[in-house]
Amino acid sequence: MLSFFPPSCATRNAGHTTGLSLNNERLYKLTYSTEVFLDGGKGKLQDSVGYRISSDVDVVLLWRNPDGDDDQLIQVTITAVNVENVNQQRGEKSIFKGKNTAKIIGKDNLEALQRPMLLHLVRGKVKEFYSYENEPVGIENLKRGLASLFQMQLSSGTTNEVDISGDCKVTYQAQQDKVVKTKALDTCKIERSGFTTVNQVLGVSSKATSVTTYKIEDSFVTAVFAEETRAFSLNFLQTIAGKIVSKQNLELKTTEAGPRLVPGKQVAGVIKALDSKYTAIPIVGQVLPKTCKGCPSLAELWQSIRKHLEPDNLSKAEAVSSFLAFIQHLRTAKREEILQILKAEKKEVLPQLVDAVTSAQTPDALEAILDFLDFKSDSSIVLQERFLYACGFASHPDEELLRALLSKFKGSFASNDIRETVMIIIGALVRKLCQNEGCKLKAVVEAKKLILGGLEKPEKKEDTVMYLLALKNALLPEGIPLLLKYAEAGEGPVSHLATTVLQRYDVSFITDEVKKTLNRIYHQNRKVHEKTVRTAAAAVILKNNPSYMDVKNILLSIGELPKEMNKYMLTFVRDILNFEMPSSKMIRRVLKEMVAHNYDRFSKSGSSSTYTGYIQRGPHAASTYSLDILYSGSGILRRSNLNVFQYIGKADLHGSQVVIEAQGLESLIAATPDEGEENLDSYAGMSAILFDVQLRPVTFFSGYSDLMSKMLSASGDPVSVVKGLILLIDHSQDIQLQSGLKANMEIQGGLAIDISGSMEFSLWYRESKTRVKNRVAVVITSDVTVDSSFVKAGLESRAETEAGLEFISTVQFSQYPFLVCMQMDRAEAPFRTFETKYERLSTGRGYVSRRSKESLVAGCELPLHQENSEMCNVVFPPQPESASSGGWF
Repeated sequence: MLSFFPPSCATRNAGHTTGLSLNNERLYKLTYSTEVFLDGGKGKLQDSVGYRISSDVDVVLLWRNPDGDDDQLIQVTITAVNVENVNQQRGEKSIFKGKNTAKIIGKDNLEALQRPMLLHLVRGKVKEFYSYENEPVGIENLKRGLASLFQMQLSSGTTNEVDISGDCKVTYQAQQDKVVKTKALDTCKIERSGFTTVNQVLGVSSKATSVTTYKIEDSFVTAVFAEETRAFSLNFLQTIAGKIVSKQNLELKTTEAGPRLVPGKQVAGVIKALDSKYTAIPIVGQVLPKTCKGCPSLAELWQSIRKHLEPDNLSKAEAVSSFLAFIQHLRTAKREEILQILKAEKKEVLPQLVDAVTSAQTPDALEAILDFLDFKSDSSIVLQERFLYACGFASHPDEELLRALLSKFKGSFASNDIRETVMIIIGALVRKLCQNEGCKLKAVVEAKKLILGGLEKPEKKEDTVMYLLALKNALLPEGIPLLLKYAEAGEGPVSHLATTVLQRYDVSFITDEVKKTLNRIYHQNRKVHEKTVRTAAAAVILKNNPSYMDVKNILLSIGELPKEMNKYMLTFVRDILNFEMPSSKMIRRVLKEMVAHNYDRFSKSGSSSTYTGYIQRGPHAASTYSLDILYSGSGILRRSNLNVFQYIGKADLHGSQVVIEAQGLESLIAATPDEGEENLDSYAGMSAILFDVQLRPVTFFSGYSDLMSKMLSASGDPVSVVKGLILLIDHSQDIQLQSGLKANMEIQGGLAIDISGSMEFSLWYRESKTRVKNRVAVVITSDVTVDSSFVKAGLESRAETEAGLEFISTVQFSQYPFLVCMQMDRAEAPFRTFETKYERLSTGRGYVSRRSKESLVAGCELPLHQENSEMCNVVFPPQPESASSGGWF
């Protein structure tokens, strides 16, 4: 192919080339092909979709610098272009069958592709790439892909090179019969659009490799073979995966007499003399414009999917699929288009439309929704709340969104609940931006100052809870001293909230100083605290590298605590041991002491409990649930806390938390309140965390009069904590392949969710019942394409399910010990997967292959206490609605 000077002539001392060099007055005739394969990750190449572009290539040396052989100008001309399938089994189904190259590529595109390009090589590297102005971007990129193969060096070593992939770190390994170039694609600096979800549990893992081999025979490079691989998989669901393999082959066939060198000392003069239409353009690949022939307008798409987003259809996977499809269109829509649809929509579908517009996360969408919503009006409270929660769940928020909420917070509100929600969501955005290296952004600094300032000197006492909830989302390290102050000195609800905020911090922030304060709270060294506060403090200590004395003192306290708190702390310690949590080793050490581990201490009765179990467990990932329930001594619920976590490797996601709290209800049954809880107002409410975002708590009743009115008018209907459509997984990536082709990866995951809870209280039957119901429909889609501008190959994958989880706790307190029945049921759930592979010409002709699979995940009852933990692996036979069971104990 491209020859080096023979070693006797090409010595470094002679000043000759350190890379590829052509002989004078020779025409090199080569064959070139680039091909791409696209499949689902583990498939065989013969099952892939893709295409091959092949051609002849003529290369001649036009000019060499008289002062140095390392400075050359070569001309590269592509001829005899052909486009075909990579899958030879396609046969009659081939989209190229019966079509000549000009019809496939387009006459103008083919002319541009076959127009000669010029490469200015200096020391084996492309200094300038010359082509004609205004050639189609897709065609220029194919030329860049071929031109990049001419860049190499003879010696081993690591350096940076600029080629079609960008400015990349490359490593050369020179051997006698070949030179191997490995490009570290993760180091390439190239401007491309894209974003991903911050949390790794919901993120995408990818692997990229690029290896180019220059084959050498008798000091001549006779062939170049390049292979680039891009593989990805969704961390949360590894069946959502794909793989792109792009290959290039350039081989020498013959050489013959060529033109004489063009005289001249400067390359610019030589090029001007050849053809003044040539211009220097970047060799780095350029962005291929997105086109969509025959695509519906935003309004047309909305009308076609609108019925799927009506309230009665939200529990179906089709609703989520429509939601995701609409978001993709919203991301290319203008503010006026979006605003027009918002203003024209009816009341029942507007909340879902607000979810979608906010989730689009574009400047136009944000402007439209802010113009549409009026925070000074109480007629759109539901829409305002849906907008704010969609902001909190944003997959890749930017500073502009945070700035908009800060501006709103400074204004006036028709609802104080909305004002509080704005601040709580500001905290969530601060955390996400900081996780994405945006902690020093101006708006983030302002928001942090606002949250911390609100806790240091709150303007209104009732705002303290609001700022604590914001800090619970933001998790600012500098807020820990303030949390300790409120935890130890604050009133009951404030003290409890501050302590639960500390539970969310990473173990590295729970220092000895923090644990020292929490020990004082638990052991009541300075003041009497409620059971909820003390148990929360103990949880922080025991789950964050407790010392020997921390554990010993807590264990020695058991037996001296109020009845139900004794039982709670016993089951809490047992749960740590049974689940082999990190602190279990230290607890086992302390339990070797008889004073800490004896029958009297570990035989305390009661109904309070904690339990952690697996929903799903595998080598790659695990889902866990935990439930802790704390009762008062009279048998009335004080707190139930249901958590679901997802773990992948070292990453974790707090999927959900539903906490139901009650206090001050003992007077209803003439019972004696526990120590420290004598003067509590009657209250019951619910708080939730969803996908690492703390939501605004919901109140069932507050105060004795409110309690009585609710009891007399109670319908038993659940109160909704959160309901809506959430964009959970969001990954978009444009990839410049070394061959000149453009790849694009879009992965979205959404869900329709409805979490509701209720608390019923019967004086007649002396019974209380709490219920938490969680219904979700989940859809994950993946769309991977490889585009040349005239032919495209694609792989679309989709997985979907509809699932439910219900927790019910019933307490009969007509006698002591009171009777408790707890059950948590997972309804049977269908799991469906779909895969579509296609090849499509820009003229519209296409090939499509589809396959699908459906399975049923049986329902089951999940164990909720240690006495029935052997049921953990029991899967009950599917029944018409769900597999459900429960029992008294």
